[in-house]
Amino acid sequence: MRIAIVSDVHGNLTALEAVIAVLNSVSPDLVLHGGDLAYGGARPAEVVDRIRDLGWPGVCGNTDEMLWAPEGLHDLAAKTPKLQSLFARIEEMIPTTNAWLGEDRLRWLKTLPYIQRRETVAVVHASPDNVWRGPLPEASDAELSETFGCLNAPVAVYGHIHRPFVRNLPETTVANAGSLSLSYDGDTRASYLVVDDTQATVRRVAYDLEREVQALMQSGLPHREWFARTLQAGHFVPPE
Repeated sequence: MRIAIVSDVHGNLTALEAVIAVLNSVSPDLVLHGGDLAYGGARPAEVVDRIRDLGWPGVCGNTDEMLWAPEGLHDLAAKTPKLQSLFARIEEMIPTTNAWLGEDRLRWLKTLPYIQRRETVAVVHASPDNVWRGPLPEASDAELSETFGCLNAPVAVYGHIHRPFVRNLPETTVANAGSLSLSYDGDTRASYLVVDDTQATVRRVAYDLEREVQALMQSGLPHREWFARTLQAGHFVPPE
């Protein structure tokens, strides 16, 4: 069975449509999403509507959850005082995003589970028990096994860190699907994952980045300049 995993769209409709077009030729039997669909982009409502229309099953991400439960963001800010100004900016974007989404889309996001299992694949957003913390690509084999071994899946897939990779461990394969938007690995192209039975492959798709930057700058989203710089850089750019 061929399964595609698309994660961390972050309201980037241009990247989403580019990946959808490529998936038509990839012909997966199933597409799953890894969460973080709406927050951080110019068109969160359109992204949610598109994924709902396609019927892609998926999981809840941290920036999905924080739209209705900002407590997780507050807890993280309390534990990392040096980043409190960063988290304050993130929180300032929530009301606008929620207003664009509307109650029906927010209710739908609340229905997303935290784990999806299909055939040989288990998908979570960051880790099985925490949507805010996921291992980095540099994590040891032991950390990856400790984090994802509880899924008891031949292939464990997550998103969240915006840096795709595949690690084949003795008991499982751990793969990160990367992100459709706001890449952190220096490659501005959208990233997604294809799993053929137990063989995982990261794939990249070029899209009209400047078109999305223009949409973001015209959107009225607070701190949109910060997100535009990150889109263009292909890695995290601190807010000014």
